[in-house]
Amino acid sequence: MRAILLGFALGVVWLQQQVRLPGAIVWCACGAAFAIATMLGVKKPRVPGVRVASFAVAACALGFAYAAMRAEVRLREQLPVEYEQRDIELTGFVRGLPQQAPDGARILFEVEANGAGLRDFPRLVRLSWIAGEVAPRLLAGERWTLTARLKRPHANANFGLRDAEATLLERGIRATGYVSTARAPHRLHADASGPRLMIDRLRARFRDRIETVLADAPQRGIVVALAVGAQDAVSEADWAVMRATGTSHLVAISGLHIGFVAGLAALIAGFVWRRVRVRGVSAPLIVSTPKMAACAALACAACYAALAGFNVPAQRTLWMLLIVALAFLGGRRPSSSLVLLWALAFVLIGDPWAVTSAGFWLSFCAVAAILHAMAAAGRVESRVQPDDDDDLDQWDRADPSEVGQRPQSVIERRPLALASRNIARTIARTVARFGARARRRAASGARVQYAMTIALAPLTVYWFSQIPLLGPLANAFAIPWISALVTPATLAGLLLPAPLDAPVLRLAHAALSVLCDVLARLADAAPSSLWLLPRPGAFALAAACVGVAWALAPRGWPLRWAAPLTWLPLLAPALHPVPAGAFRVTALDIGQGSALVVETARHALLFDAGPGPESTHAGERIVVPYLQAAGVRALDALVVSHSDSDHAGGAPAVLQSIAVRQLLASLPPQDALWSDARTRGASALRCAAGQRWNWDGVEFRMLWPEPGPLAGKPNHQSCVLKVTNAAGRSALFAADIEADVERMLIARDANALRADVLIVPHHGSRTSSTEPFLDSVGPSAAIFQVGYRNRFHHPHPTVFARYRMRDIVLSRSDEDGAARIEIGSRITFERYRQSHARYWMAR
Repeated sequence: MRAILLGFALGVVWLQQQVRLPGAIVWCACGAAFAIATMLGVKKPRVPGVRVASFAVAACALGFAYAAMRAEVRLREQLPVEYEQRDIELTGFVRGLPQQAPDGARILFEVEANGAGLRDFPRLVRLSWIAGEVAPRLLAGERWTLTARLKRPHANANFGLRDAEATLLERGIRATGYVSTARAPHRLHADASGPRLMIDRLRARFRDRIETVLADAPQRGIVVALAVGAQDAVSEADWAVMRATGTSHLVAISGLHIGFVAGLAALIAGFVWRRVRVRGVSAPLIVSTPKMAACAALACAACYAALAGFNVPAQRTLWMLLIVALAFLGGRRPSSSLVLLWALAFVLIGDPWAVTSAGFWLSFCAVAAILHAMAAAGRVESRVQPDDDDDLDQWDRADPSEVGQRPQSVIERRPLALASRNIARTIARTVARFGARARRRAASGARVQYAMTIALAPLTVYWFSQIPLLGPLANAFAIPWISALVTPATLAGLLLPAPLDAPVLRLAHAALSVLCDVLARLADAAPSSLWLLPRPGAFALAAACVGVAWALAPRGWPLRWAAPLTWLPLLAPALHPVPAGAFRVTALDIGQGSALVVETARHALLFDAGPGPESTHAGERIVVPYLQAAGVRALDALVVSHSDSDHAGGAPAVLQSIAVRQLLASLPPQDALWSDARTRGASALRCAAGQRWNWDGVEFRMLWPEPGPLAGKPNHQSCVLKVTNAAGRSALFAADIEADVERMLIARDANALRADVLIVPHHGSRTSSTEPFLDSVGPSAAIFQVGYRNRFHHPHPTVFARYRMRDIVLSRSDEDGAARIEIGSRITFERYRQSHARYWMAR
């Protein structure tokens, strides 16, 4: 059975790696593989293991086919390209928990009817509702008729970062957009109903109660997250502390919290049930106390998982509890590994795209590691068979003989002494027994923490490019503190009516504040405790996983001491630097804006940092994570071409997270970025034409702006940088210059503009990329950094056609994602959406 369940999961994972959904030939091959493997398994072959392998292959084919069928159904709901960014009237209702903001809200909207009359219209869309002076207070189930402008599901696609489009597909969101002001939204009288909406309304009510009681309390967002699973109110400062200490998982309603609630419910239900009498008959005589406790635990776990929104860790825990409870009620005791695998299968049946999320892998692998470590320890203990009572009973082994050797008259004359001695023996036995139990529990807790730390390290590096070294220490007290104090107090505050809930919720917040203060002090005491590592490849990840299983094997396993050797590709990766005399350019997909990473053999430069908090947070959301995933620990230079927010907005996030040695920028003297860079130890210099430097045989030359005071609009002041390798091949970064600057550069020195690769000026606007400029540059490849369906309509159709007429190799970030160019003796071009294509892209 284990092989069948694993085979099914492997088939689902295999489908999610496909470039396209299976066609007729693949479907026939899959059906043939299933039929042949099933027949071989049924015939009971003589060769050992063939039957198990046959059923595993059949299950793999079944999982592949099931996931493909689900994908076909979900992708059928699609917004036609010609209807993007058009006003469409929608009628439907609000789902989930709306994310409220002072200027509006972000909601999930389930569409019941669309004004375009489209048949396969997306059923679930995500909308931004920007209000006027007063933001609408939206609740789950409210029916509205509104006008929206939609786009197909699209997200930034970058090397080494998570695929956000897969997340949209998993959640069933098949279009995104905003509520248009073309027609005022109209609230309908009849609200939608259903169990899911009832849960969403309850979650919203609980969230409002907490926000009313705690108001502006600093850790209010964490209390809300522990209560209803909504993490949007958690502050950036709290996230930073938890990331540094490896305790981010405690903010979500995870399996740990649900398991604790189930255990607490079982204890309370058992205590109450033993004292209940039904018509004079004790309740345990009708239904046994353990069975009633199991039912209560399952019911409470289901309620708490519903408050969490049924995320993947909550689903995993709930399925495991359900399987264990049903087996217990049926008088059976399944193995832990079988319970975990059944839960894995049920989660994938409900959500085949769960395998694309970090939470899925972290949740299941953590439980698997704990079970593996505990089973290994149990096998060792069963062989050794320690008996703690041997030490405890030593008080009794000597005393009977001593008593028997004494005269009866002496014993009778000293009753007080004997009583005192018996009391001392009892106390000593109790203390010794308590100490032995405490040692066993401490050893078990240390074993579990060790197993989780070792097992999750490779996955943490893969998904987040880091290992929090403080994680084991911080979790050792944070997990019990959250489980024993914060979570029970939070749930008690939700169950109690007003005004009794206020003191309990404030108590939960006070306990949480103490924990956050301790974690913050711990993070400040060890500022370099976050071990940043490049995102590992398939070989490094596989080798590390083998090493994990090897390290967690039972004592006596051959060469277990050598397990850390398998982690060397992960912890000490062999980076692939650019050869001397060559350079690599990575044009990141950050939406509407610019961010380019230039790498030589031993140096790195970032040209612009994308939008900041005023827009898409691309600096902290994309640029910094990419640099960390690529193994760039320090930037030798950060060039900020000009002050427009889509180029300079992400620079503060880069300065905060990445060591920067020098800032080159074309910014006004009063810009805060200058002082921020100097405060962090970077030298600051205004970029000007004539500046040159050489790294590893690669020349960097600044062509614009003119030295002297800045004049004109920011686009006119943009830094223009040319990078040339030892072979004479070059790339030109033109920032946001327009036709007037292009003419001046041509008049000064047209030959200096000659380049093989051009980062298109001003995102391809019609005020740039003039014919004389393109003739002077003569590029063989050009990159447009533009946002998908951006409001500026970049690139302009005329400009884009101008490039195509010259037979230039083109890349657009809105269509190709990030682009990577290796410029050495020859030029190699890689587009993310081609080299990392998946079937849901452009669908």
